[in-house]
Amino acid sequence: MRVVIAEDLVLLRDGLIRLLQAHDFEVVAAVDNGRDLLEALVRHRPDVAVCDVRLPPTFTDEGLRAAIEARRRLPGLPVLILSQYVEQLYARELLSDSAGGVGYLLKDRVADVGQFVDAVRRVAAGGTAMDPDVIAQLLARHSRDKPVTALTPREREVLSLMAEGRSNAAVAARLFITEKAVSKHTNNIFSKLGLLPAEDDNRRVLAVLAYLNG
Repeated sequence: MRVVIAEDLVLLRDGLIRLLQAHDFEVVAAVDNGRDLLEALVRHRPDVAVCDVRLPPTFTDEGLRAAIEARRRLPGLPVLILSQYVEQLYARELLSDSAGGVGYLLKDRVADVGQFVDAVRRVAAGGTAMDPDVIAQLLARHSRDKPVTALTPREREVLSLMAEGRSNAAVAARLFITEKAVSKHTNNIFSKLGLLPAEDDNRRVLAVLAYLNG
């Protein structure tokens, strides 16, 4: 699996390279600024991009802007954003085109190697990998938005865990309910969000996008 990395901190960038290579990823480019990131993404067309939001020269949103522009040029390009902070606007911008795998993790999640590698693979496969802290803040900010308000508290819990990329079995284990109950909740979520019958994986992604986009 081919990956492009964008991170300006040398130690973290080298650590990401070694970590991903140790798990059979091919790092085709590792850059430290937004301009080089966009060029690398367009040139290499990787299976997934792992990039920081804030890159030189201004350390504001160069990484995110480069990722969004790359997804404009290469629709569906999977992107996993790493950030030091929960930046709600950035998460919403990334999700706005509703195409391809997307993820947003806080950098301290990288310390859990297994979960981080799983998140990279999940995004590359077209799924989602959203940090629980990002989800919590987005939910708080958009608690009055529709159609999310139509969901019951339990359905919101299920959707929140879906946004983390958890399977029905994992959701059931986390909430101490049966998989059958999770399936019922997800079907209710799809219905309330107006998602017509289709492949479940696709509807799960669309439901998460609707939830995070408000």
